[in-house]
Amino acid sequence: MHDSVVVSADWLAERLDATGTGAADDAATGDAGTDDVTVVDVRDAWEYDGIGHVPGAVNVPFETFRSGDADDAGMLPGAEQWADLLGETGVTSDDTLVAYDDTHGVFAARFLVTAELYGHDDLRLLDGDFSAWTRERATTTATPTPEPTTYEVGEPTDSPLVDRAAVEAAIDDADAVLVDTRDAEEYTAGHLPGAVNLDWRELVDDETRGLKSRDGLRAILDDHGVTPDRRVVLYCNTARRISHTYVVLSALGYDDLAFYEGSLTEWTAADGELETGP
Repeated sequence: MHDSVVVSADWLAERLDATGTGAADDAATGDAGTDDVTVVDVRDAWEYDGIGHVPGAVNVPFETFRSGDADDAGMLPGAEQWADLLGETGVTSDDTLVAYDDTHGVFAARFLVTAELYGHDDLRLLDGDFSAWTRERATTTATPTPEPTTYEVGEPTDSPLVDRAAVEAAIDDADAVLVDTRDAEEYTAGHLPGAVNLDWRELVDDETRGLKSRDGLRAILDDHGVTPDRRVVLYCNTARRISHTYVVLSALGYDDLAFYEGSLTEWTAADGELETGP
């Protein structure tokens, strides 16, 4: 991902107003405002329909882009399922995808990482989640009716995915740092050898619901030894929480990021070694 992946509500509003229709008119019609920006709301359908959403946003609930297989529940949905899902919502591979949720961006980040891993390039996370939009702008319950497309899945230019063998190698690599993005209680109960604990929520400002300042983020990361000169290997349980941290690090210009999709689900299934304690 690029370092401009995190965008503000102002940034989004400007693009939705680009055709001159404006968010107020869009709220009445359900139109997105531009042809190349697709706003994706990953909340549950009842929230999207009942509470309202960003004008023109399509609804792709979190559960629809997670694998349903018992052996890898929560993991990537599969290329065919992903292509069908995005095609049904009118997305093309050239669109700018802007995703949001109402949970500090963690579910939206998972959507964006999934899109990247299936070859989509132009991806953005709405900073401050749905509330960043609702503070100053109108929402709508009008549902857009996009024209279905044949979405083409591709390969990312430089995939961050790593397998279990690569993670094992990183454990003994002084130039790498393993980052456990779960909460402290989970970490204490069992974590990969040598991993540092950086709860993804430490990077979020509870008041604004968006990311902390860049200086604040860098101070937190430095304090955990998560510095740009090291290879950063991210994991959690099912790759949801690391998606948010991955987006944040990308926004800060970290370019040596490893995304362990299998995370602890795969690691423990293979009887991988764990450490306990803080």
